[in-house]
Amino acid sequence: MNKINSISLLVIILLGFQTCKPKQISEEWNQIFKNHEAQGTFVLKKKSKKDLLVHNISRSETTFVPASTFKIMNSMIALQTSAINHIADTIKWDGVERSFRSWNRDHTMKSAFSVSCVWFYQELARRICESAMQEWLNKSNYGNKKIEKAIDRFWLDGNLAISAKEQVAFLEKLIDNRLPFKTDIQESVKKIMITDSTDAYTIHSKTGWSNKIGWNIGYIETDKDIWIFAMNIDMENLKDAKKRTLITYDILREQGIIE
Repeated sequence: MNKINSISLLVIILLGFQTCKPKQISEEWNQIFKNHEAQGTFVLKKKSKKDLLVHNISRSETTFVPASTFKIMNSMIALQTSAINHIADTIKWDGVERSFRSWNRDHTMKSAFSVSCVWFYQELARRICESAMQEWLNKSNYGNKKIEKAIDRFWLDGNLAISAKEQVAFLEKLIDNRLPFKTDIQESVKKIMITDSTDAYTIHSKTGWSNKIGWNIGYIETDKDIWIFAMNIDMENLKDAKKRTLITYDILREQGIIE
């Protein structure tokens, strides 16, 4: 490669980095977090653009346990490895009474995902086994890819960790079916992620909470575009759980994505 071509390539690379540079959102999003008395980060990406809009850039790059947001990945790995064959297949409840009444029954993947049923996904993880789980974490380049805890706990209080910015990158691949799973599996998981739907928009999302960190990640489809989001906040207890979705909706409204 001659000198001129080398310089041209360097310029293109540098320009690429510039267009992907996060933009700090200050007053509007700062006020939303203050209104909800929350400390955290929010990352928003319009799919047709490269720029990220970010509240608290440094925290957006900080990794935390994914908690129940890992159910997105766990679902795809389970289906890919035939730990379960279909989102409508049932796993029978073990009869152990747990703190959330909605967990205390038989569940399909679809119903378990919607109520964030931990025991169901712990059973899936045990069926998948550690070697297969590690293989698919590596193939998907998910977070730091670490399994250093029991196979049915590593995403809750183990060393697996992911940042809000990484969550957005992961979701963008899922939207495009570019993760290393069968296309029909990715499509099925996107369907069970639907948490809100109107004539104007559809939201696919998943919340999570562990180690005093609350998550809400997902994407919203409108007739104009797709916006991908990932947020986390300090969350001491479940009374703060609603803040995750309230902040998300306030920011989507502030951006004019929803009314």
